[in-house]
Amino acid sequence: MNTKQLIAISAAAFAMLGAAGAHAETYEGVHAITSSASRMDVQAEAVAATRAGNPYSDSAAEGTVAVNSTLDRNAVRDQAVATAHDPLQSLDRRAFYRDQVPSAYSKPTVSFTRQAGL
Repeated sequence: MNTKQLIAISAAAFAMLGAAGAHAETYEGVHAITSSASRMDVQAEAVAATRAGNPYSDSAAEGTVAVNSTLDRNAVRDQAVATAHDPLQSLDRRAFYRDQVPSAYSKPTVSFTRQAGL
């Protein structure tokens, strides 16, 4: 095939694509809503769908998991308060040089506040 034939075939192909793509969409305006459901029916369906939860979540098929604990509520609270007040609780050895917490932080009586000398 010579270049004239290739140009002719390419022009014919583009003409066919142009003819196929000439069908444009027409705007028909805003369609009127045609629903047979009343507002109360739609609201009842919305409430039911909201209470059903997310059926696509990872734990949807598991349902509610009951946890039986033998600990007293006050004991758990006291433990949480003690942990929250521990100044060394958030120390992570990976945050220090060569992954070792300095010995100054290992002392149980360490204080992170300084008092002004008068």
